[in-house]
Amino acid sequence: MSNDFNAPILPGSSNTRQVVWQQPPQTIIENRTIIYKSEAMNQLMKMIERVAPSGANILILGESGTGKELIARAIHDKSNRRGKSFVAINCGALRETLLESELFGHEKGSFTGAYQKKLGLAEVANGGTLFLDEIGELSQAIQAKLLRFIQEGEIYRVGGKEPVKVDIRLICATNRDLEKEVQVGQFREDLFYRINTIVAHVPPLRRRTDDIPVLIHHFLSNNNNAYLNRGRQMDDASMQLMTAYEWPGNIRELQNACERLQILCEGHTIMPSDLPENIRNPEKQDTTAEYDPTITLGELEKRYILKALNHFGGNKTQAAQALGITIKTLYNKLHEYGEFEKFAVHSRPIK
Repeated sequence: MSNDFNAPILPGSSNTRQVVWQQPPQTIIENRTIIYKSEAMNQLMKMIERVAPSGANILILGESGTGKELIARAIHDKSNRRGKSFVAINCGALRETLLESELFGHEKGSFTGAYQKKLGLAEVANGGTLFLDEIGELSQAIQAKLLRFIQEGEIYRVGGKEPVKVDIRLICATNRDLEKEVQVGQFREDLFYRINTIVAHVPPLRRRTDDIPVLIHHFLSNNNNAYLNRGRQMDDASMQLMTAYEWPGNIRELQNACERLQILCEGHTIMPSDLPENIRNPEKQDTTAEYDPTITLGELEKRYILKALNHFGGNKTQAAQALGITIKTLYNKLHEYGEFEKFAVHSRPIK
């Protein structure tokens, strides 16, 4: 593994190692920081620069903990609406009746406990950006009302009879496969194609390992326990273990791990013995049971390449980089599979 830092011996010490970090590329967003060094994140940030000034609806896809809301805020801050409100709502955290009231508001007396009129978050975001996280959790009833809102640019408060005009830029996010949800009837197809004009894929942390050292440095330097004056840095062996770990919880898990390490570490430098057992000795998955004698190596390669293209929304450059092949090789493979026309444009593959 290549190191992005050096570990010289501190003056006057024979066993203490100091990690010297290079300054990572970063984008500062309203006191929130997107820190990255990997090519995968570099490509994503370039895409944000291109699409943010437009008024297009954007769907952000990624696993839990990858920072989808930070990406949404970056889009807002680089858009023409940056001087207006950015309003976020977690669609999976509220039951249906409460979610409708939160999103569209309600009139006084519309239900028990509605003692006064309340503006919905869609109305609060008027002129700005509305971010709907976990949109895959919406019920069919709310999906229908959201679709009308997107099409007509107006909402009806719960208990209200008059439409309210609202002008927002809509950004949605989910960790679900919405195409599969559409196929099984859990998500409306017409709504799906309304919200995914532009699709942005946020890579999981295991696919941006170059970012792990700089993220660790950031978390150890800036979390609320920095005042403890311990666990301020990490030695080479510990960093290698942290980088090799899969991080199923992504950046959220990494941040929590850094906080725990800083609290529990006995010295100034985090050593391998300070790391939890699951990071020092991660369980290895037995992949031998996955072998299917009916599938040839060529067919397996084809499926994997097409999965990569779908993962990156049809973007051949990103898919080729992730697969470790040249763009020319990818073109040749697509011609060989008879799939080139399907991926002729990279916004999303043609059905």
